[in-house]
Amino acid sequence: MRILESFRNVFKIRELTNRILFTLGILVVFRIGSHLTLPGVNPESIQKFRDDMEGSLGSLFHIMQLFSGQAWANLALFALGIMPYITASIIMQLMTKVSPNLEAIAKEGPSGQRKIANYTRYLTVPICIIQAWFAVSQLKALQPAGQSIFLWSGFWVSVEMVLALTAGALFVMWLGEQITEHGLGNGASILIMAGIIARMPQIWADLFTKAKRQDVRMDSVVLMGLLYLAAVAATVLITQAQRRIPIQHAKHFKGRRVMQGQRNYLPLRVNTAGVMPVIFASSLLVLPSVLGLVPGLGFLKGFVMRGDFSYTLFYVSMIFFFSYFWTYLFFPPHELANNLKEYGSFVPGIRPGDNTAAYLNGILSRITLAGATFLTIIALLPDMISAWVHLDRYLVAFLGGTGILIVVGVCLDIAQKIESHLLMHHYEGFVGGSGSIRGRR
Repeated sequence: MRILESFRNVFKIRELTNRILFTLGILVVFRIGSHLTLPGVNPESIQKFRDDMEGSLGSLFHIMQLFSGQAWANLALFALGIMPYITASIIMQLMTKVSPNLEAIAKEGPSGQRKIANYTRYLTVPICIIQAWFAVSQLKALQPAGQSIFLWSGFWVSVEMVLALTAGALFVMWLGEQITEHGLGNGASILIMAGIIARMPQIWADLFTKAKRQDVRMDSVVLMGLLYLAAVAATVLITQAQRRIPIQHAKHFKGRRVMQGQRNYLPLRVNTAGVMPVIFASSLLVLPSVLGLVPGLGFLKGFVMRGDFSYTLFYVSMIFFFSYFWTYLFFPPHELANNLKEYGSFVPGIRPGDNTAAYLNGILSRITLAGATFLTIIALLPDMISAWVHLDRYLVAFLGGTGILIVVGVCLDIAQKIESHLLMHHYEGFVGGSGSIRGRR
């Protein structure tokens, strides 16, 4: 009843209601653009193209489908999706850590963040053009047998399609920014989540169709539903889990009075790296398939095959590597220790400086190990279930991998923002009197 009352309170706040409706309107526009066919494409060849891509590209095609919201299979205007912008954002995040000039700009406050945002937009344009040109070139090379994808041919047709794909990706970027500014939550993440959720009804429909034809047992379908709920619950717990380190602030003078130092906590998330290690590891694994599309490099397509021991070993190794790499890149223990020392704070019982850095490093290494282990289990869960029930992987992909991590993370972020609006207007949040969706210790 308390949750129902909280939902009723949501629509009593006009600003929050407007933000929700604005976000839903943008998502409708995004879904429409995911079904608008590119100019010059033969609509009758789309289904044959989709079948051929599933057979030839395999996991690469499903990853493209995941981040484009099925727009790639429809050869739609939004086929590139939000990924060029995400790629540019990741590059800029890494560059701000390795470039002193960009790091100084990022520390300038709101004005510096606006400059970094502009640089990200500028970087998105060449990434869009490169990806669009590569996509059009491969479409020409991967024509379905006996049927042409394009209504006409020629160099200027390729230029037209590249411009259309670039314009579509930039428009998607703009839609994401509008959600971030006027809607609810991070726009880019919400657009990715919308594309993932849009695939689920079709996947469940395919599963029940196979169950009716007795290609798969109905109890296996029910079991997959229960496993999905368990995976969501585990993802929520690990995403919210924190290790809280006690921090003591030193005494300070305020006028003639001596103010006692306060004590609070430094929260370190168990899964600090989020979904990024799985995305990076998956990208490296599909890289041979991408390079195999280049003439003369076809032998690379079979370099790593899903299900092989070498594939699984490399996948797990890369998840662990990128988990530690991303965590220590954005949360270096020495920098955290120096910041605590600079502001007159310390960990009780630990000397400031190098001793604090060593203490934080030990904690980070242990909780990152737990987070990386969880990411590995979630990433491999679809492969294990697929081998167990003998189903195509795309039918069980929703059980784990990047999809479930993104959906859960975005839903938690939206819930936290809604709860902050409720508390600001003196309503109870979703968790009652405590008033916030907090991380678990």
